[in-house]
Amino acid sequence: MPEIQWHIIEGAAGCAHAREHGLVAVVVDALRASATAALLFDAGATEILAVREVAEARTARGEFSDALLYGERGGLPPEGFDFGNSPRTVDAARGRRIIFTTTTGAGRLVDCWGAEAAYMGSTVNAAAVARAAARHGKDVVLIPAGLMSDPGFNAQEDWVAAVVIAMRSSSVIGEGADAFAAWRERIEAEGIEPLFQTAPHAQKLRCAGLEDDIPFCARTDITAAVPQAVKRHPLGLLLRNVAPAGI
Repeated sequence: MPEIQWHIIEGAAGCAHAREHGLVAVVVDALRASATAALLFDAGATEILAVREVAEARTARGEFSDALLYGERGGLPPEGFDFGNSPRTVDAARGRRIIFTTTTGAGRLVDCWGAEAAYMGSTVNAAAVARAAARHGKDVVLIPAGLMSDPGFNAQEDWVAAVVIAMRSSSVIGEGADAFAAWRERIEAEGIEPLFQTAPHAQKLRCAGLEDDIPFCARTDITAAVPQAVKRHPLGLLLRNVAPAGI
């Protein structure tokens, strides 16, 4: 029987690989969508509808009038949204349905539909998402989200977070093994938060006045919440919290 492997494949290629081969997908958008989704569930959100476009989020609000709109474009909440994409503003989610759209992370998750399973993970829930992904008994594709509009963007923090999750799994690394080894060496030498702080995306957040989100998102294993796509919706994907027992 072939040995189970974990792969690290960035962006659209990672989504396609998981989908086309029926593998487990973990979308890693470390600054900030994966952290925000996990902490929305940690705060008590009942479910999240992840959609690709702002217009779809507004349409969904017409269907779910009691839902809260969370999301961003250019780092900031679109007009009419209740909250942005900050994991520091999740307290209002308790007992509520959330409609969620972000520049990259939400769309990457939608692109993973058809995989064996699709999760959102980052450093904040690294151990929990590693355990949830492993329980399928199939290869796992960790997907540093990158930037939807720029395939060449340096997604440093996404790679760091993906490697942290892989380290929690203690699994054999297949595709992306060389990058895994290089990033692991940097994590051990420099630390997670400094690598988040020096990422190009972090500078975008500082320019938007959101610098406090950077160290917040760099924390490790602060929640056992694991967002999983469980159902297709005409506008996107419904996510539920499937935190594994024992964490």
